[in-house]
Amino acid sequence: MAQVKPSLAKGTRDFSPAEMEKRNHIFNTLRGIFRKYGYSEIQTPSFENLNTLTGKYGEEGDRLIFKILNSGDYLNKASEAFLSEKNSLKLIPHISEKALRYDLTVPFARYVVMHQNDISLPFKRFQIQPVWRADRPQRGRYREFYQCDVDVVGSSSLLNEAEFVLIYGEALEALGLKDFNIKINNRKILSGIAEVIGKPELIVDMTVAIDKLDKIGLEGVNKELLERGFVESDLTILEPIILLAGTNEEKLQALKEVLASSTVGLAGVAELEDVFAYLRLLDPNEDTLTRFVEVDITLARGLNYYTGCIFEVKTNEVQMGSIGGGGRYDDLTGMFGLKNLTGVGVSFGADRIYDVLEELNLFPTQSANATKVLISNLDKGLEKHTLPLVYSLRAKGIAAEMYPEPAKLKKQMSYANSKGIPFVWLVGEEEAQSNHITVKDMESGEQWALDEASAYEKVRVYMSDMS
Repeated sequence: MAQVKPSLAKGTRDFSPAEMEKRNHIFNTLRGIFRKYGYSEIQTPSFENLNTLTGKYGEEGDRLIFKILNSGDYLNKASEAFLSEKNSLKLIPHISEKALRYDLTVPFARYVVMHQNDISLPFKRFQIQPVWRADRPQRGRYREFYQCDVDVVGSSSLLNEAEFVLIYGEALEALGLKDFNIKINNRKILSGIAEVIGKPELIVDMTVAIDKLDKIGLEGVNKELLERGFVESDLTILEPIILLAGTNEEKLQALKEVLASSTVGLAGVAELEDVFAYLRLLDPNEDTLTRFVEVDITLARGLNYYTGCIFEVKTNEVQMGSIGGGGRYDDLTGMFGLKNLTGVGVSFGADRIYDVLEELNLFPTQSANATKVLISNLDKGLEKHTLPLVYSLRAKGIAAEMYPEPAKLKKQMSYANSKGIPFVWLVGEEEAQSNHITVKDMESGEQWALDEASAYEKVRVYMSDMS
C-alpha cells in the first residue's frame, strides 16, 4: 500500500497537551459557574437525522450542513433519474439520512420534545460540545469548533435574563478579563422604533443598517438606510435614537418618550427596566450593573430569531469581535410540534475567548492536574524503593509519575523540563540507604536532601501557593 502523507482536513485543528490544558481551563471555569446558577449538563449525539436539521437554518445554513453518506452501497437506493440529472439537492435525501450537527440549539429543541415527560419545567441546561459547518475556512473560522450554550426553557420570567448578565460577568472575570461590555437591547424596542417611524415592514432593513454603526459611522448608516427605502424625514426621527447617550436609566427614560405612541416599544423598555430591577436585587453592590452592562439600541443579533431581550458581549482589552451573545426566543420547540414553550439562552465563544486569554497571557502557568513530581529511575533495582513513593504521592492527591525505564539523568531532566514538571525527586543508592530524597526545584535549580515527610511538605506548599 502506498504511503499517504499525513494532513489535516481543512478547517480542523489538532490540540497539543498544553493547548488542551488551556481549553479545559475555559470549559471547566464555565461548567463551574453554570452549575452554580442551577444549570445541568446534557450532551446530544455528534450527528442527527438529516430531516431534524434541514429547514431550521435557512437555505444558506442547509448548504453548510455536513451530510453523512448512508452505510453500504448508498447509491443503490437512488433512482437512475436522479443520478443522471446530477441534481445534488434531489439526490441527497436518497443517499444521506444523517448529518453532523450544525449547532447545539436545534438538537436541544429536539431533546426537550423527546424528553418532555422526563424533565421538569423550567428546564435549565448547558452544553459544551463541538459542532460542524461546511464553511470556507479562514482566520478565526473553522469547520469544527466548540459551542458553550446555556439555556432555560419553560419560563418567561425576566429573572433568567438578569442571571445571564451575572453569569457573563462572573465567568469573564473568573477567566481574568477586566474590561468588557455586556450589551443589552430588546427586540420589542426595535419593533417600536420601526413603528414610530411608520416603516414597520422595514424593521429588518433598519436593524441591519444601524447594527453597522461602529463599523461605518453615522454617515454610512444614513446612506444605507436611504438605499433600503427610508427617507430623510425618517432619519431625522431615527438619528437621536441611534445616538442615545448617558446612563442606562437615562437611555431608558429617553426611549419612553420617543416610543410613547408604540405599545410594543414601551413593552420592550419595561422588560429592560425589569431586568435592571432584578440585577439590583441580585447584585446589591451594583458591580456588574454599573461596570459592565450597557443598553445599546443598535444591537440587533439575528432579529428574526429573537423575540425579547438580546445580549452581546465584547472585550475592550484586545481587538476582537463579540465573544458571546444570545437572547429570548419564543416557541423554540414548535419546529418539533411542542408549541408555545418560551426560552432564553446565551452562548460563549470559546475559540475567541481562547485567543483573547492567549494574547493577554491570562492562562494559568500550571494546571492543578499536571504532574508535580517526577521520580527518577536510575537503576531498576531501586524500583522497590521508588514505586511506593509514586503510590504515596498519588494517594495524597499529588500528580506524580516515575520515569518508565532507567536512563541517563540528563535525559530524565530534559523530560521534566519539556512537561513543565516543577519537582524531580532523585533517588539513588545513597538516598535509598539513608531514607532521604534529593528534591530538585526545576525552576530555581536548587535542591535539598529531605526526609520523606519534608519532601511531601515542600510539594504541598508549592501547590498551595499556586492555587
